[in-house]
Amino acid sequence: MNTEAPPMHALWPCRAVLTLSLLLCSITTAALAESLPPPEGEVLLRVTGDLDHPNVGAELHLDRAMLMALDQGVIETSTPWTEGVGRFEGPLLRALLEVAGVDSEHVRIRALNDYEAEVPVADFHQYGVILAMKRDGAPIAVRDLGPMFVLYPFDEHPELLNETIRHRSVWHVGSVHVP
Repeated sequence: MNTEAPPMHALWPCRAVLTLSLLLCSITTAALAESLPPPEGEVLLRVTGDLDHPNVGAELHLDRAMLMALDQGVIETSTPWTEGVGRFEGPLLRALLEVAGVDSEHVRIRALNDYEAEVPVADFHQYGVILAMKRDGAPIAVRDLGPMFVLYPFDEHPELLNETIRHRSVWHVGSVHVP
């Protein structure tokens, strides 16, 4: 059995792969945003207003694949609008704002029916708020609050079960506007 260490030149490919892997892992979502192409699929979300990383004109347009490629969150909670505890999945709203290059204290989230709510960006960081796109592994249909809705971790933070947060929990989300 050979117990000698391999020569240094034989280790180079392994080190190169490791270095490249570490480099790729260090790329932030903000860096990726600068080169986000226009969506290939149906646009599910438009981010408008004061953003640094648009991909279609002055707006950021995202399809399902692009939204699912953002940093994801999972919230297991009951809600005032659904029965029982569900496992909700979707992009973290703070990741969405990072990709868009947003630096704002609040955003306006608009539903497909034009309902709007102003939401403090601090909520996204404090509570890990997500743009729920799946419930119990299945896409959320429009008839069931989808295709996306703003979801807070209600069971983890019972203090969120109040009228203010309910108004911020926009269903049928179609756009986010940054003032």
